[in-house]
Amino acid sequence: MMAVVGVLLMLLQVAHGVEPYCDGRKNDTQCYGALGGALDLRLVDNFSEIHRFKWEKNSSVIFRWRVNSIVSGKKESRFLFRPSNGTVRINNLSRNDSGEYKLEIYDKNGILSAQRTLQLFVQGVEPYCDGRQNDTQCFGALGEALDLRLVDNFSEKHRFMWNKNGSVIFVWRVNSIISSTKESRFLFFTSNGTVRINNLSRNDRSEYKLGIYDEYGRLLAQRTLQLFVQAPVSSVQLVSECVPQGKIKVSCLSEGGDSPQYDWTLDGHTLTDSELFSRNNETNIIFLRQNISGRLVCSVSNKVSDSFKEMKISDYGCIFINCTSNGTQISKWVHKENNILCFEPTTVPGYIRPIIVGVLEALVIVLIVGITFVCAHRKKKNVKVEEDDQELT
Repeated sequence: MMAVVGVLLMLLQVAHGVEPYCDGRKNDTQCYGALGGALDLRLVDNFSEIHRFKWEKNSSVIFRWRVNSIVSGKKESRFLFRPSNGTVRINNLSRNDSGEYKLEIYDKNGILSAQRTLQLFVQGVEPYCDGRQNDTQCFGALGEALDLRLVDNFSEKHRFMWNKNGSVIFVWRVNSIISSTKESRFLFFTSNGTVRINNLSRNDRSEYKLGIYDEYGRLLAQRTLQLFVQAPVSSVQLVSECVPQGKIKVSCLSEGGDSPQYDWTLDGHTLTDSELFSRNNETNIIFLRQNISGRLVCSVSNKVSDSFKEMKISDYGCIFINCTSNGTQISKWVHKENNILCFEPTTVPGYIRPIIVGVLEALVIVLIVGITFVCAHRKKKNVKVEEDDQELT
């Protein structure tokens, strides 16, 4: 029951243009957000009033606060921190944002003084398109459902007919449907003038026409609706490689997805000319300059879905290798830190060589002197023994 009330409040806030808000200052609070929407979470009264705290989700730290500043935190641009009122805003909510969030508050000595959890539920609502205007374009996800608003209320119209390419889907007359398609995928909601199409297929893409008639059968109005069905994007992957001139080529690959659009960011900002060889960052392949580092994100979207993938770019850069390995000549650009194809022999810097030579020469001299001394000492000892023997005889 509480979940239902939460969803209703969420939808009511969205309908009135109010940014959804949840007060999480009490332990075990339940918060609800709309899929793709934004949500403000109140964590404390004021960040500056607390010496130190940590906020995490499933043991993964989102941010740490210490002495009036964030010392570490997620670099996702979706998270906005408002210290003055102790609020965090999460934009573009995804289902992955659902989960348990934990806030740990510490005193100035680093001792845990309070702890509380917050449960976030991200709820999806059926995609909706308002077709009450002529020549409306609607988009639905392949295999998903879509609600189409045709009129304000079916009962307010004496008679109308809705068809697709001349094939009648249903006819309405005097508060009842007198004929309709037998496909169970079509559901009619007479109270709000809406038709729901479940399990959208490619064949549903077409032009739909609504004809409204008066009680005498005369055409009063006619309007069309264009329905487009797209496959949603999924499974986004990032692949980087080094190419000539030391460029870093990064490809953004996704499964499915009709007419995908690409957007790239580095540490939350749009890529600039100083970071790109090409100004075009709306394709699935970009070329980065050397010595670029940070959190690179590729977002892929179309009219019915969106997804993203991130990777950490290090400033190691690319190097050109030219060597022979196992009898094979290798000449190519590779990531410097991942180079396992060619290894340069270890060399001694020039200024070290004279020192090493001098040390070796000194060691040789010491060794020769030592050997000479030992030999001389032994010879002297032998002479003394011979003299003692002669005295005894």
